[in-house]
Amino acid sequence: MRKIWLIAAFLLFVCGIPAPSASQVSPELQTYFKEYIGLSDDEIATIRSGQAIAKTLHSRTPAEIFVFGAVHINATADSYLKFARDFDRLRKLPGYLAIQEFSNPPQLSDLKDFRFDREDFEGLKDCKPGDCKIQMPASSIEELRQSVDLSAADAEEQVDQLLQKTVLERLMAYQRAGNQALGVYNDKKNPTEVPEQFKYMLSYSKALPKYLPDFYNYLLTYPDGKPANTTDTFYWAKVKFGLKPTLRVVQILTLHGSVGGGPVYVVAEKQLYSSHYFQTALDLTFCVPDTTDAKQPGFYLIMAMGSEQAGLTGFRGSIVRHVAVGRSASSLQKSLTVIKSTLENNQ
Repeated sequence: MRKIWLIAAFLLFVCGIPAPSASQVSPELQTYFKEYIGLSDDEIATIRSGQAIAKTLHSRTPAEIFVFGAVHINATADSYLKFARDFDRLRKLPGYLAIQEFSNPPQLSDLKDFRFDREDFEGLKDCKPGDCKIQMPASSIEELRQSVDLSAADAEEQVDQLLQKTVLERLMAYQRAGNQALGVYNDKKNPTEVPEQFKYMLSYSKALPKYLPDFYNYLLTYPDGKPANTTDTFYWAKVKFGLKPTLRVVQILTLHGSVGGGPVYVVAEKQLYSSHYFQTALDLTFCVPDTTDAKQPGFYLIMAMGSEQAGLTGFRGSIVRHVAVGRSASSLQKSLTVIKSTLENNQ
């Protein structure tokens, strides 16, 4: 994880120096690619030539997965932000079953399609603290058992209404109180304290707080200390990237700014809730401008993705982890390639 933060902060730091073109990488950038990411000369040459590179990085525990990726794009950084926020485009992708941006302030109507599938509903019938097939805090498990008759004819509708109400309340609590409102998952024998897990993911960040202290602190202290050039949006999605559909609630923090001679965008996608798999997740995206050719806009798109996932320990977990790690790197490389092609073709 430390490698991710160091390279990301370094790239932001060197934006005051003329950025390398697609045909040349500065000695400083090459040093960091090699020493902090572990890229080979061939991999650096691949990025330099405009092809995407993605690789997994060292993890501190088996539950962690960290992936790094980079590609040079002959387009504007603004075009990437527009592309990334196009929810209509995301709805058409096979992995997205539903997606919806929250109103400001959030409304219950924003969650009308936020529903468990049939398998999750059936799993709730045996759900109890320490043994539940869905990631939930103990308070939600207890409220479910007390307020919903799971044998009733309209039990699924009751469950979905309770789910939507609870998600709205917790999102509004998060907007008021920040990370402490994220609570605890009590679906496993050992509880997961989400605020502490998120803080742990940032604990190796040594360079980022030095070069972007306000943005770094805002990740930890939200809603306090918001930098003037930062915006926040929230959305929920129902995705199927694993074995079963997963409901997620995500905050997007975007730093709009200028470092050195050109614009830089930093985007953090912070998971607030996930019904399966991801206990904590944070995706960081950096748009580093290439100013070497005034006639041809260009930038380096750099992504650092970290997550804590359940079920990756033990013999069986190690097999699942091996598959998940390989799939994460492969998916990121394909995504970077698609993004590059789409943005360049729309110029």
